[in-house]
Amino acid sequence: MKKNNLIRFVQSLIFLPVMTVPISFGNIHNDEILQNILVQKQNTEAIIFLAANQPEDVNVLQEIREFRALAIDKYFEDRDMPLAGTGMKMVLEAEKNDIDWRLLPAIAVRESTGGKHACKRATYNSFGWGSCKINFKSNDSAIETVARNLGGNNPNTDHHYAGKTTKEILQKYNPPSIVKHYAEQVMSIMDDIGEADVIETPSVST
Repeated sequence: MKKNNLIRFVQSLIFLPVMTVPISFGNIHNDEILQNILVQKQNTEAIIFLAANQPEDVNVLQEIREFRALAIDKYFEDRDMPLAGTGMKMVLEAEKNDIDWRLLPAIAVRESTGGKHACKRATYNSFGWGSCKINFKSNDSAIETVARNLGGNNPNTDHHYAGKTTKEILQKYNPPSIVKHYAEQVMSIMDDIGEADVIETPSVST
């Protein structure tokens, strides 16, 4: 609402400077007046463009992220899960890849009890990613990779995940033919972590 008011306010000023320019043909030629009008109009349009493309209030957005990260970390901490402390990373990667903020932690809980039973044959793989055959250099690296794929942002796997709902993503991640109620189980964990729409977070372009 504040952004729209700012845009309307700036738009209302487009012709105001023109009306207040004294026209003295003795010293100012017509082409100079027209040039001043054009410059003023271009500057105003630039201000409108910037106002329209400003992100939401930074402090509010950060509070939303912290709220969600706390919900994830609390879920992990209450159950003594090793992935406690990765909540903010999961929130940021979910935001970046336009997936539900609860999806990554819920998968980690379903696959490895939040890191307690991470893949033995692969390092830092608490998501069962790649059938436990893929190593990661850190939990952050694993979170980034899984989020990017589930968000449909990896050209090699986008045909599986791009444009799908959370349930459809999970059914591709672990099909019902392998684990019958996998999607429902993960979504139940998501509900335990928190409610999806209590706070809406805008997507962030990168």
